[in-house]
Amino acid sequence: MIDGVGKSGTGAIGPGRAEKGSSLAPVAGPAARGADGPVQSAVLGLVAGGAPVDSAKVAAIRTAIAEGRYPVDANRIAERMIALDLPQR
Repeated sequence: MIDGVGKSGTGAIGPGRAEKGSSLAPVAGPAARGADGPVQSAVLGLVAGGAPVDSAKVAAIRTAIAEGRYPVDANRIAERMIALDLPQR
């Protein structure tokens, strides 16, 4: 039998349930301090540019799906998903 299941448990532990008297202060990590060099600056520049997405193509696919004109080939989707999971030969 499992004991301790129910509403009488200790509850979820979260940031708002620190013990009294504890002095937990947030620590600034590397991302919070800013760019430290050329690599970090390049990464921040790429992130600021957003994901490389063709918005026009996405809109066309959404329209085709909404109108029922987008062909769905379950076998092709399954093959691609399996190929992503298997190591390259």
